[in-house]
Amino acid sequence: MLSIACPPAFAHLDQAYLERLAATVLTGEGISPAVEISLVITDNEGIRALNRQYRGLDAPTDVLAFPMLPADGEAFVIPPDHTVQLGDIVISYEKVREQAVQLRHSERQELAELFVHGLLHLLGYDHERDEDAAVMAEKAETYIRSRSHFHASKEV
Repeated sequence: MLSIACPPAFAHLDQAYLERLAATVLTGEGISPAVEISLVITDNEGIRALNRQYRGLDAPTDVLAFPMLPADGEAFVIPPDHTVQLGDIVISYEKVREQAVQLRHSERQELAELFVHGLLHLLGYDHERDEDAAVMAEKAETYIRSRSHFHASKEV
């Protein structure tokens, strides 16, 4: 399940499209799509405050991810009827717009790329080392280019 929190100005987002995209990534990673992901859409000032608080960087960024699963691969017990909470993804829609223009693609494409990037972080991927960055970039590209999440979608 995907929970989206966003100001009314961004309420036009196609939640069904993002849910299909999440299911594509989760299935590709061998994870049941029966998980909970929180997506928060904010502006540059909102993400800047989070970036400052959690990363010590006083600047806006495009996407932040806050995983709820253990980062070290440590196993933990989940009750049988409990939904696994993967974590929170926060995206600056102002950055979506800016980067879509810079990269000459649609806002929908940029949002998809940032969402997948954040979701891969929730699943334990990072890009601190070059090798890890290459793996993460390849996975993101594969999932974004997959056609399984495109049907019956409107813009963004």
